[in-house]
Amino acid sequence: MSLTLRDATVDDIVAITALYGREVVHGSATFELDPPTPEEMSERFVAVRRLGLPWLTAEIDGAFAGYAYTSPFRTRPAYRYGVEGSIYIEEAARGRGVGRALLEALIERTREMGLRHVIAAISDSDTSAASIGLHGSLGFREVGVYREVGWKFERWLDVTLMQLDLSPGGEPPQGPGLDLVSGLV
Repeated sequence: MSLTLRDATVDDIVAITALYGREVVHGSATFELDPPTPEEMSERFVAVRRLGLPWLTAEIDGAFAGYAYTSPFRTRPAYRYGVEGSIYIEEAARGRGVGRALLEALIERTREMGLRHVIAAISDSDTSAASIGLHGSLGFREVGVYREVGWKFERWLDVTLMQLDLSPGGEPPQGPGLDLVSGLV
């Protein structure tokens, strides 16, 4: 097995949209109810990249296996040093180290940007224990649970919040952070 990570491009939008759409329709890793169009996913991609944030694609033996990206944690200026990470893996690629590789790369890219926190909002799903375990193994700590905040598939879903502190000593910021005013679409 040959696992490759690379920066996503607009050429990946069709595969990204298809994977995400399947999760919208059949999974609970997202609380969206209607799959976005490729045009909507392109807009999201452009918004993330405009901020200089990473959006990565994983391939196994040259075939699309998943993607991951960071986005602003919140849009108010005081939050400009934190991002939220999102990871989606093709079903056939799960359990093969793709999620770990993508998350490690997101953490490193975020650290290189001088940002302070990576937040994970992990919804209640069949794979939540694995996702929580993966994040925990890379230094994320659980910081709370939103109980029964999402209604999907005729049931209430929780969201577990995890946080990775890239600068746990509380040092002052080492740069301007994200430009959340002019950078967003």
